[in-house]
Amino acid sequence: MRELDGARVLVTGGSGFIGRSLVTALLAGGAEVVVADLVEYPDDAVECVTGDLCEPEVRRKAVSSGLDAVVHLAAVTSVLRSVTDPAGTHRLNVEATADLLELSREQEVPSFVLASTNAVTGDVGTTPINEDLAPRPLTPYGATKAAGEMLLNAYAASYGMRACALRFANVYGPGMRHKDSLVPRLMRAAAGGTGVQVYGDGTQLRDYVHVGDVVQAVLLALRTGHTGPLVVGSGRSVSVNDLIEAARQVTGRPIPVEQVPAKQGEMPAVVLDISRARALGYRPRHDLPDGMADVWPEFAEGEVVV
Repeated sequence: MRELDGARVLVTGGSGFIGRSLVTALLAGGAEVVVADLVEYPDDAVECVTGDLCEPEVRRKAVSSGLDAVVHLAAVTSVLRSVTDPAGTHRLNVEATADLLELSREQEVPSFVLASTNAVTGDVGTTPINEDLAPRPLTPYGATKAAGEMLLNAYAASYGMRACALRFANVYGPGMRHKDSLVPRLMRAAAGGTGVQVYGDGTQLRDYVHVGDVVQAVLLALRTGHTGPLVVGSGRSVSVNDLIEAARQVTGRPIPVEQVPAKQGEMPAVVLDISRARALGYRPRHDLPDGMADVWPEFAEGEVVV
């Protein structure tokens, strides 16, 4: 962390699930952090620009002089929302990203890290996904993230900016109480004594990566100045049925399952090759049972609204 001591880092989406864990780690490493988010950051000691990054004045205020890096986490991250609102997804995931990059160039910010996704690759079956596969996204979400990556490539090549796109797997971990992805839905079902809906037969494969490992990857990108895409996951894919069984084991609850038809754009398998990240020093530290055990306590405490 010595390379980040005294660095001034803007974290968009810093009040969110991944953002809070990242800001905590940056502060622990001696960095000065600025958060830009719709929601005020819960610590008054952290400078916060509160507002919608789709608004130009909010972006201009966030990208101030003296920044050493921007970590752009803020995005529409729901695949289903991107399908119902592709225009709104484009405004935040592409237009705002483009302007943040341009403002960073104008302010001579040397480093820009984008939270991307392995959904940019599209359906390649069980072929391990690496950074060299051509993007063929299946949804507006994947397409907008691919567009953001292309913009990063252009700024890196044209202006010498250190620009890294971290292609996250399915991120889970503490701080997910407000989220609506499968892990928190399982936790809410366990706490409330209800069940969950599963798209298809539950045999689809996914890579679930702990938020602590995602933070490790962001810090690694900042420290090394890696430019280009980087696949970030646990390196081990499990079926949705396996995830449900892990949730049952951790919570001690039955969690009944209702199978429903798969949604458009649902990928049958996500198998990741994280060798390039490993070569930079990335080491996933959390397996699924231990990671799920990190998530359960905040759902188990008190009444859970389902």
